[in-house]
Amino acid sequence: MVQTTCHANTDIQIKSLGDSAIIIYFGNEIEISIHKRVKALLDYLDKEPIEGMIEYVPSYTSVTIYYNPLQVLQKNKKGSPSEIISFQLEEIVKKLKSSNEQVARKIEIPVCYGGGFGPDLEYVAKHNNLTTDEVISIHSSKEYLVYMLGFAPGFPFVGGMSTQIATPRRKEPRSAILAGSVGIAGNQTGIYPISTPGGWQLIGRTPVRLFLSEQNPPSFLQAGDIIKFKSISLKEFNEYKEETS
Repeated sequence: MVQTTCHANTDIQIKSLGDSAIIIYFGNEIEISIHKRVKALLDYLDKEPIEGMIEYVPSYTSVTIYYNPLQVLQKNKKGSPSEIISFQLEEIVKKLKSSNEQVARKIEIPVCYGGGFGPDLEYVAKHNNLTTDEVISIHSSKEYLVYMLGFAPGFPFVGGMSTQIATPRRKEPRSAILAGSVGIAGNQTGIYPISTPGGWQLIGRTPVRLFLSEQNPPSFLQAGDIIKFKSISLKEFNEYKEETS
């Protein structure tokens, strides 16, 4: 059961989630200003983790912090663990600055659209009364902010896609989608970093490896990155694969 434990100020909410987790909400809409506040808290927790913190899980508008209650009480016996963590978060948020000053990485993602790489491109075009070339042009003309990673290791949830090419998920998900596949689901676009089942409408594929298990961190993309898709030919796709293999 989720219970509100406190309000840090008028624009955030802090709620307990059971006896070993707490959620801090910065808003309820997907927008850049809220993302920057989420990112600022993550940056702080990376440098100065709260006593007893096990891990944090960010979303578009919030951060969930999992902690060890006994470890929290060992450090401070005044109040319940959730009250202690809530108070600490209030104090942290008061002094946090939005990550406006951080220079975002800008990364170009080459994509070979259509054909066997994008079997749903024609469906996306038909659904929106567009040509396939128009879908490609719209999709590759925008800059997208990586809000978070999730669903599958290294899967980027990005914002900024034009509603002109928004398309519902497939009614029947595919049992296997190859790594690098670029898809659309509703008002979102994303890239499958590993082979996995999925229901997104596939419009292309990138030769860029997004999940590198041998590296630390293993995800090529990180929250806060700005990505832009670039349309490439099948020949360019194969050349890229050869150069990086």
